Formats: sequence, structure tokens, C-alpha cells
Amino acid sequence: MNSMSNYFSPQVARWGVVALIGALAACGQKADPAATAPVPVKSAVAQQIEVPTEMAGRFAVSTLELKDLESIQEVAGRIEANERKVTRTGASVTGRVMDIMVDIGDRVSAGQVLATVASPELASAQMAYLRAHSAATLAQKAVDRARQLFQADVIGAAELQKREAEQSLAQAEQRAVHDQLRLMGMPAGALVRLAEQGTLHPHANVVASQSGVVIERKVSQGQVAQPGDPLFTIADLSNVWVVGDLPEQIARSVKVGQKVDIHVPALGASQLSGKIVYVGDTVSAETRTVPIRTQLENPGRELKPQMLVTMRIRGESRQAVTVPQEAVIRENDRDHVYVQVAKNTYRYTPVTLAPPSGGVHPVQEGLRPGDQVVVQGAFHLHNERKRSELE
Repeated sequence: MNSMSNYFSPQVARWGVVALIGALAACGQKADPAATAPVPVKSAVAQQIEVPTEMAGRFAVSTLELKDLESIQEVAGRIEANERKVTRTGASVTGRVMDIMVDIGDRVSAGQVLATVASPELASAQMAYLRAHSAATLAQKAVDRARQLFQADVIGAAELQKREAEQSLAQAEQRAVHDQLRLMGMPAGALVRLAEQGTLHPHANVVASQSGVVIERKVSQGQVAQPGDPLFTIADLSNVWVVGDLPEQIARSVKVGQKVDIHVPALGASQLSGKIVYVGDTVSAETRTVPIRTQLENPGRELKPQMLVTMRIRGESRQAVTVPQEAVIRENDRDHVYVQVAKNTYRYTPVTLAPPSGGVHPVQEGLRPGDQVVVQGAFHLHNERKRSELE
């Protein structure tokens, strides 16, 4: 028995040591706090920052109040010629363009010759006028002679009336051909020479029908022109249109007669004012927008077609709290401001803002009257909070 005890004692001792080591290892694993600690969650307090008293003077705080705001919608636009003051002039006869007197950008007066056209039709019409003029002259002489004979009781009243009717018909034909030549662009002086001397005018004139600026030319020398071809476009730019496109979502809020401020970057800081004179009734299938238009007087010709503008359309007044642009921090596609919640303590607060109006943002959600918002130094305060989080 003693020998058996002596045999097992070293083995039991070794097993006991091994078991003790395993138990201690197991206890060590359970006692490791890093293995069982929860993942830290960012607390809402992390959205706040408390700054030292000596640093608080760097930030300006303003108490929010309700203010009367005029809703303003900004729309990109452009200057265009007033279509009611635009004419498109072409040749009135078929012929070959011989001379072009004006080019794009030239100012012209009503009645000014823009181009000349050599036309067989003009020659034929002048010959018809000569025949009509000759017939009218003969008819006038026949009436004079008939009146003398009637007074001498050689012919009766019926014969005199016949001669007078023939004269009226000849004169009517002469006037018709005369008007036709005028429509063909023949000058009045050339018509007088044609009637008195029988001199044919070689060319038809393309004449400006109004005063203005040539904004388009679609003719070259030697080109064959047809009646109805718009060879020149002339615009009176003393009055222009300002045209914009409203997104269909806000088109219903804009009405004819609303005031609109117009900023033209090309003219510097100057701002023009007008009223909406037209709101379209249809939506463009390509751009999903509705056209709008106002018009401006342009006596100095400073506003030029295709200039880019910004239209600020004024709507109805409403009450809202506002924050200046300097108070807004844009982060993760969201706007934020810092609200003072205690002395030298500020909370990073998400807000929903409307588009800026007059340098301030109307607040839609996130703030209310009485809140104290950092309006100066918000960016520096934001950097301090970020630095504190990192530390």
C-alpha cells in the first residue's frame, strides 16, 4: 500500500500542476476586459463643445426672431430681342442678288436699301407700267376731246360717259402696276423717271421696313433669291425681353404681374427691375420647365441679346427665423449651426434651410424663435469641436 502510494504521488503531483496551470490560463482568459468590453457608441454629448471663457469672446451669438420675409425664387435667364419689334425682310421678286449694302450689327433706318436684286420680273412689270401709263394718257386725251365735242353738241352724253369710263379703267390699271412696282422694291424716283422718260430701273431693292439693328443675314452676293426668303432680320433693341425657364414644381407659384429683380453679370453690380408679363401654359418635354418672360426698356443698348441674367422673382411675404450664411456649416450633405445651450457651451444642430434671400437663409426646420445661434466664428468653433473629438 505504501509502495502504491509512493508510485502515484509523483504522477498526481504532475497532473495537479498541469491542471492548476490550465485553470489559471482559463481564469486569465475570462478576466481579459478587452475581450468582453462593448464597442463604444458616440454619445449625443459629443455634439456639444464647451470652450474656455477666454475663447468665448471669439464667437458672436444672436437670438433668433421672427421676421417678415419676401419669398424670392432665383431663375437663370437670358436677354432676347423683343419678337414684336423684329422684322424679317426679303426680296419681293425672283432674281440674283447683285449688291449687299449692310452686314450683321449695322444700324439701319426704315426705307434704307439693304441689297439689290436683278430680276426679269421687274423688267416685265416696268414694261406693263409703260403700257398702262400710255393707255391712261390716251384715255385722258380722249375724255378731253369728248368733253369739247359734247359742249359743241356733236356727241351725246352717252358717248362722253363711255370715254370717261375708259379713262377710269386705264387709270386703275396704271395704279395697280405702279403699286406692284413699289412692292417689288422700285424707288419712287425711279417710277417718276419711268413715267416721264421711259427709263427702266435695272434692279429691285430689298428695303428695311423698320429702323433697328441687323441681327441676322442669310444672303450672299450672286445668290438667287426667292420671294419670301428671309434675307435680313432687323431688331429694334430699344426694348428687349428677359426670358427664363421655371422648374415645373414651382411654376404654379409665379403669376403675371409679380415683381422681378434682374441681375446682369456683364453689367457689373447694377440691378434692373420689371414685372412678369408672360407665364407659359405648357411644360417643355425635354427640360421639364415652363417659360416665363419680362421686358425692359433699353435706350442705351447696353442689354444685348444672349446676355446671361439672374431673375429674382418676388413672392408673398411670410414670417420666418433666419440665419446668416456665415453661421451655416455644411457637412455630409446637411446644414448645421451651433446653438448656445449654456454659458460657453454650444450644440452642433442639424437644420433645414430654404434658399438664401438677401444674404440670409430662412429656417424651415431645426430652430425656433429665441434660440441663440453662433453667427460669427462658427467655422472656428467647428474646428475646435473636431479637434476635441480627436483628442
